[in-house]
Amino acid sequence: MRKILIKNAKLVNEGVVKDGEVYIEDDLIKEVADIISVKSHDVKVIDAEGQFLLPGVIDDQVHFREPGLTHKEDIAFGSRAAVAGGITSFIEMPNTNPQTVTIELLEEKFDLAKESSVANYSFMFGGTNDNLEEIKKINPKNTPALKLFLGSSTGNMLVDDEKVLEEIFKNSPVLIAVHCEDEQTIKDNLAKYKKDFGDDIPMVYHPKIRSVEACYLSSSKAVKLAKKTGAKLHVFHVSTAKELSLFEGKKALKDKKITAEVCIHHLWFNDTDYEKKGTRIKWNPAVKTEKDQKALFKALLDNKLDVIATDHAPHTKEEKDQAYTKAPSGGPLVQHALPAMLEFYHKGQISLPKIVEKMCHNPAILFQIEKRGYIREGYKADLVLVDPNAPWTVQKDNILYKCGWSPFEKTTFKSRITHTFVNGKLGYKNFKVLDVKNGERLMFDR
Repeated sequence: MRKILIKNAKLVNEGVVKDGEVYIEDDLIKEVADIISVKSHDVKVIDAEGQFLLPGVIDDQVHFREPGLTHKEDIAFGSRAAVAGGITSFIEMPNTNPQTVTIELLEEKFDLAKESSVANYSFMFGGTNDNLEEIKKINPKNTPALKLFLGSSTGNMLVDDEKVLEEIFKNSPVLIAVHCEDEQTIKDNLAKYKKDFGDDIPMVYHPKIRSVEACYLSSSKAVKLAKKTGAKLHVFHVSTAKELSLFEGKKALKDKKITAEVCIHHLWFNDTDYEKKGTRIKWNPAVKTEKDQKALFKALLDNKLDVIATDHAPHTKEEKDQAYTKAPSGGPLVQHALPAMLEFYHKGQISLPKIVEKMCHNPAILFQIEKRGYIREGYKADLVLVDPNAPWTVQKDNILYKCGWSPFEKTTFKSRITHTFVNGKLGYKNFKVLDVKNGERLMFDR
């Protein structure tokens, strides 16, 4: 039996920060108390004096590119970078190659993760205009959600048939997670700027092409359809102030049928950063204005935005360094998401319990994940130790992404993740990922 005692920590959990200790046996949290005395001689003791102990982060939106696009990223690399960033569980997206649009292909991805993931894993099922019968076969106990692209996507994953969309909303056995941007609006805007600049459109026009209106048209349509059909809807990566009117913050998350999330890059960057960062911060939806950025942060604190995620979506440097119309959108984020949010804590913009609520507790509540997301007795021992006073700088030699770059390069973070435990096993310690396949398939209490 594996036994670990974490002593003298400051536990950040369920709305409070308090001194405490945690005792782990095998994969479970056995005891949480102010002081724990364990007489057994075979207990590994970790003295966490001066450090915060958090539940492992649950990232509900990553693209680990496997199968089919593994020159950019794969589950082995992505999960290692995630664990280094304090993310102990991830939910991956279906726009791989082949796309995850049949139950058979979904289970093949689970088989891949079982062989290579050092973090806990799950995979969303992908909806198309013609796979409604497959959608109906989704098992809610072992599949987190159905992902729909209501804006541009690769292959045939754009769901733009109105009748089919309504049928999907009526029949999905699980929560529906949506990427909302209006395709026609984007096409019209792109045509206008291509006429002026050709393929080499300056990056500053990206949020004009993938505009506020494109986002609002699509997200408002999804919310309206969810209200009409009674579907449970989660709107991914909200990026505009205008969209915030669609969501409300007064209900408890467990009572909401319509929820929303914000991503790290929309909180950290705004359109003034395009001149320096260029296509390195080209995302869909686009990073928008400082006004939008501030509104998103306020909505996060006011609980209109329920979850913080990464939308980790790596591409190679060579792909990103192309002209605007050829450079793909997306970037790597899992390793640096929690350190970035902790910078906001240091600046007094958000509390530690609120960070934990949005990155750990709320994903567990939203997807009804079994026994994760909290520091509780009987729960899985997914835990992260953070030293809030150990500055470090993001540079090439400590970036763990397969693509080898980060939009945070040369950024100095005040907080350092020192230990990450996955199912009670040490998976990361002080800049070193321990190559142990600790990950388990997430299960859902439905």
